[in-house]
Amino acid sequence: MFVPLSGADITDFEKRTIMDVLNSERLALGPYLEKFQEIIKEYSGMKYALAVNSGTSALHLILRALDFQQNQKMIVTPFTFISSANVALFEKGVPVFVDINPHTYNLSVKNLKEFIDKDYNEDVSTFMGVDIFGVPLEWDEILKILPDKIKIIEDSCEALGGEYKGRKLGTFGKAGTYAFYPNKQITTGEGGIIVTDDEEIFELCKSMCNQGRGKSGEWLVSERLGYNYRMDEMSAAFGFAQMKRIEEISSKRKEKAMNYFELFKSEERVVLPFIPQEVTSQSWFVFVLRLNLDWVSELIHIPKWVRNFDLPIKIEGEQNRKEWKELVNKIRNILQTFLKKLSEKGVESKNYFYPVHLQPFYRKMFGYEEGDYPVTELISTLTFAIPFFSNISLEEQNYVYRIITDSLTEMKNETFV
Repeated sequence: MFVPLSGADITDFEKRTIMDVLNSERLALGPYLEKFQEIIKEYSGMKYALAVNSGTSALHLILRALDFQQNQKMIVTPFTFISSANVALFEKGVPVFVDINPHTYNLSVKNLKEFIDKDYNEDVSTFMGVDIFGVPLEWDEILKILPDKIKIIEDSCEALGGEYKGRKLGTFGKAGTYAFYPNKQITTGEGGIIVTDDEEIFELCKSMCNQGRGKSGEWLVSERLGYNYRMDEMSAAFGFAQMKRIEEISSKRKEKAMNYFELFKSEERVVLPFIPQEVTSQSWFVFVLRLNLDWVSELIHIPKWVRNFDLPIKIEGEQNRKEWKELVNKIRNILQTFLKKLSEKGVESKNYFYPVHLQPFYRKMFGYEEGDYPVTELISTLTFAIPFFSNISLEEQNYVYRIITDSLTEMKNETFV
């Protein structure tokens, strides 16, 4: 059996809706774009919605609309999809990383408070709040900690439909985003959307996504620098049809997540996703397991302070950094060996995520190295996404569970030095 990592939930309804566009021959800036934006606007409860060609484009447009300037700094988590940080670089700004909570994998409010107390200055203009894997940030605490001058963008590209204390994710900042890649809750093939209550942000983003054209609609007149970030009509129709089924799709994904919780509830060698009590609706983007460090410590020596996640803000000292790098590389090797076993038995999986600050060009640009954000570095050596999508069958989930548990047992036969 082969079980893929992800799969879109596409029915005849979506196909008919897309064919409606093809038959109309209106392939751009048509009625389905308006319909899709309207249905997202109503779903999020925000006044404005603007569909674009990716979540990355959505984040970039918001940052520009907020007048983010060269050399300004943007707070962001190092444990995220890379575009959350890259958009600051698009504008020649600087992403400033704050390490994560080892349980939720979101940016740590404790570390954020320490950063604001010790390192905040006027150059820090923006906070990029990422709801990682659909799990909400601790928004009440974050809003208390951040100075009023800091502008908040909510990156909910992985969190469509999620709620924190009854409030939809994507609505906690000046503007928020959702994304619609094929592995997301719903898909448009490629695509993203901006939601906001701020008319000025909406109008600026609307202009910039369409080559800087103004309200007049003059096709060859641009009032400002812009981009071709538009969503095409077929993608919009696809998204509209998917949103018509959002409750059905969300329910199916929740059911599949609960199946995994039931299957793995007694498996102590892995750690299940942690859902904070403030979450009134969990948005299931991916299902990420974590190797239990106590189990990993049976394969290699791991100091108790590491096993307990009793980690400093930063690993200090050349020798300590060398030992830390050796340790995280050993753990990553264990994870990669394990994931290879899953692949050989037909279970697709992927390490989610690799630290942004350790990406090759971030190392080159900023001089980052292992030890700078130890919680992210450790978590990233342990976390992996397993097959998860709306239409995964119980038979497939049982197979995934069996292959994972069998492979964990087989790891005892491997030698790691």
